[in-house]
Amino acid sequence: MATRDIYTTTIDEGVQTATTNCPDCGGSVRTTDRETICEDCGRILEDTHLDRGPDWGRHDEQGSKRRTGAPLTPTRHDRGLSTEIGYKTDGNGNTLSSTKRRQLNRLRREQSRAQWQSKADRNLAYGLSEVRRIVASLGLASSIHDQACALFRRAQSEQLCRGRSLEAVAAASVYATSRCNGLGRSRTEVAASARCDQERLTTAYNAMNVELELPTQPIAATDRIPRLATELEVPDHVRRLALELAQRARETGLTIGCRPSGVAAGCLYLATQRVGLCLSQQRIADIAGISPNTLRSRRDELLEIEA
Repeated sequence: MATRDIYTTTIDEGVQTATTNCPDCGGSVRTTDRETICEDCGRILEDTHLDRGPDWGRHDEQGSKRRTGAPLTPTRHDRGLSTEIGYKTDGNGNTLSSTKRRQLNRLRREQSRAQWQSKADRNLAYGLSEVRRIVASLGLASSIHDQACALFRRAQSEQLCRGRSLEAVAAASVYATSRCNGLGRSRTEVAASARCDQERLTTAYNAMNVELELPTQPIAATDRIPRLATELEVPDHVRRLALELAQRARETGLTIGCRPSGVAAGCLYLATQRVGLCLSQQRIADIAGISPNTLRSRRDELLEIEA
């Protein structure tokens, strides 16, 4: 039996009947929105590429466009594919009865029990929530959040969470992402927002850096100056002068073997002295996490370069 005998086309299917014939049976060929097939033998002569973009639809009288579903996200353990059961209203905003609310409470309880397929899923959900908390505490962008969650997933798939706390791996993911994006966040700062000490964070980061071959770059003093200047509340012209001093120190090789925070603090201290801004050495050293002796040593080395 021919295909056209059991399948009746309608005018709203975008069907176009071509004048060419099928090369096998000589039957008529029709072209739809997706493919070109023979109506007699059913051979597919040509199929077009599917449009995998968002499916837009008109859902209200104003004709506004809305997505048919939320996009996939790496910040959820199930990538956002799970459903959520409402509480007091249905999809149309109508208030539910007491019987229906009790039924939804039972369904919600069973759903919470069945959402974990394994212990790995439970650990992944906890780790991603820890990443979200650290990112929010540090005030980082949403793009950093997505990258850190993707890095935590990769670390778990490579078995790097075994023998290490999930809090340390989550903190190391945030720190590694900030390093790869050149944000200049220090380990001390990330560890202060995490639920682990700096030693565990460093151990987890070193393992991730070696096993995952992260594209991290050496920390420069110019990356630490903006945050130090913000915490010290210095003017913009002092910050620009400190950046110029840091760039000159890098060109002359002064930064080799020195902590970036110490060089950045020395550049800021010398810049404030040149513009006549009074800042104590102890305050700058405390914010930079160095000693006043180191601050004076970096300043003296900068003075020797310009001499």
